[in-house]
Amino acid sequence: MKNIYCLLAFWLITGSLFAQTKPEATEVWEPEPRVVTPGTISSAPSDAIVLFDGTDLSEWVSAKDGGAAQWKIEGDHMTVVKGTGDIMTKREFNDIQLHIEFRAPAVIEGEGQGRGNSGVFLQMRYEVQVLDSYQNRTYSNGQAGSVYKQHIPLVNACKAPGEWQTYDIIFTAPRFNKDGIKVASAYLTVIHNGVLIQNHVEVKGTTEYIGQPKNKAHGKASIKLQDHSNPTSFRNIWVREL
Repeated sequence: MKNIYCLLAFWLITGSLFAQTKPEATEVWEPEPRVVTPGTISSAPSDAIVLFDGTDLSEWVSAKDGGAAQWKIEGDHMTVVKGTGDIMTKREFNDIQLHIEFRAPAVIEGEGQGRGNSGVFLQMRYEVQVLDSYQNRTYSNGQAGSVYKQHIPLVNACKAPGEWQTYDIIFTAPRFNKDGIKVASAYLTVIHNGVLIQNHVEVKGTTEYIGQPKNKAHGKASIKLQDHSNPTSFRNIWVREL
């Protein structure tokens, strides 16, 4: 009887091992990823929300009063009008993939933070710096592609003034519990002109010009573009909610 039990155990073990050597044993067929049609250089993926395609500013409002956005549309792009203020999306977002193209003025005026300065603010609070950092020295945690005052970009991938550039940004929003305490930080990945410059970096809180980051509880919020008095231009802006 003992031999029969041993033989049965041997069959069970070897049978199980044999089953796991089959390729089918580790194939997963469900769920099946949904189909998304990729975009082109000038168009968005099929599941994206287009925030600006060059036709109008209907997806944007003034950040200071919620009125109509006053930036200028020229051809397929919009340009900051000095003194009109920041603009923000009407829609609010949490985790996103954001594509945005920008151009610093071809005519160079000023230096350091005074050249082509703007910013992309995720959830109105967390800035990826827009700046003309082509042969233009400034503080490293404030140059183009920095998570402002928090993370220096891995490299400077800027093109010359007047050339169109791209940011592809992956943003994971922070989480707060019911008591308003942050329980998970935000994270940012930034690809600048096809070059990885921020690799899943932790956002410590709001990107302050002066002082330390703040972590007041919030939920979904808009994307904001900054009026920093320079005529920086933007085009082909779209977002995918993750």
